[in-house]
Amino acid sequence: MRPVGGWLLGRVGDRKGRKAALTLTVTLMSASALLIAVAPTYSVAGYGGAAVLLIARLLQGLSVGGEYAASATYLTEASAPEHRGFASSFQYVSMTAGQILGLGLLLVLQHTLSAEALHSWGWRIPFVLGALGAAVVFYLRRTMLETEVYETTADDGVASEQKGTLKALWAHRREAFLVVALTMGGTVAYYTYTTYLTKYLSNSAGLPKQTATLVSFCALIVFACLQPLAGRLSDRIGRRPLLITFAVGSTLLTVPILTMLKHAGSFWPALGLSLLALVVITGYTSINACVKAELFPTGIRALGVALPYAIANALFGGTAEYVALWFKDAGVESGFYWYVAGCAAVSLVVYLTMRETRDIDLGRVGTDGGGAVPGQKRGQAGGSPERLPVS
Repeated sequence: MRPVGGWLLGRVGDRKGRKAALTLTVTLMSASALLIAVAPTYSVAGYGGAAVLLIARLLQGLSVGGEYAASATYLTEASAPEHRGFASSFQYVSMTAGQILGLGLLLVLQHTLSAEALHSWGWRIPFVLGALGAAVVFYLRRTMLETEVYETTADDGVASEQKGTLKALWAHRREAFLVVALTMGGTVAYYTYTTYLTKYLSNSAGLPKQTATLVSFCALIVFACLQPLAGRLSDRIGRRPLLITFAVGSTLLTVPILTMLKHAGSFWPALGLSLLALVVITGYTSINACVKAELFPTGIRALGVALPYAIANALFGGTAEYVALWFKDAGVESGFYWYVAGCAAVSLVVYLTMRETRDIDLGRVGTDGGGAVPGQKRGQAGGSPERLPVS
């Protein structure tokens, strides 16, 4: 559903505005979380309960497919040109904050509820809180200002009737394929060391579940703090150096890090290795949002980021856990380590050959009928500081 959501909500973002897309994505997310929270069990409703859960998960995929691009586009466009890397890095700060809150709540539930209560009804609590949190975010997004770049850019190389269409995206297919390729290595590594890490530490390294959860919790706090620092650095030295550093580090260090994690044995070694991996990944996560947004003209920017990213995320990021478990079940778990390193190596080739995007004027991207236009003066376009929404 992520590619479907990327297409539908990316189209909304380009035709109706970034604010409209952001409001719609959080509405879908709130509704899906609430559905999961109240879904009847199999013993009560039979396959009806499974149907409710399936619908909720489909809505979640639809929402997430558009959320990344809408927020990436908004943060990039609403920022002053010399601060786009710094501002867009807060996308992963907020994403990681959500994971931290989820893990923190899990730790609380693990210590306050019995295993029977947690499996019986306690698992619904995070979804209730998630639905309530999404409702608050809905209110905040309703009060946001639209980005100045979106409102004022009339001639960006995309005709008004083609804004947010697949036809317009096909005219920028080179940039779209670039998004898929540069996302490949980053999304596999990110999912490996965030969502899959707790299970890996528990199932493969043999750490107790509570210890594995605590390792992820502590590592993600440091990871969130690193994002703005790396984003600010990219505003000074460019995006490519950080992307290349990530890809080289991930290619060379993934196999040894995961091998040593499997034999970590206790909290501190596991935390140290996890932090090392997340420091490497920061070179990608802190700036990938603005890099993708900087590749496309305004009229196709939301869809241009959303659909290729969602496809890459579904193919590589979303399947990372399944690939890892497949290798584990086959008795060659180390094969997954090489798979992650190989994906990073592919992205490294892309980073080495792509153009720098830091100095691109967002109001001028694509006006030549092509893709990103390097060489524009910094400070020519971007959101004015007074336009930044307080919320």
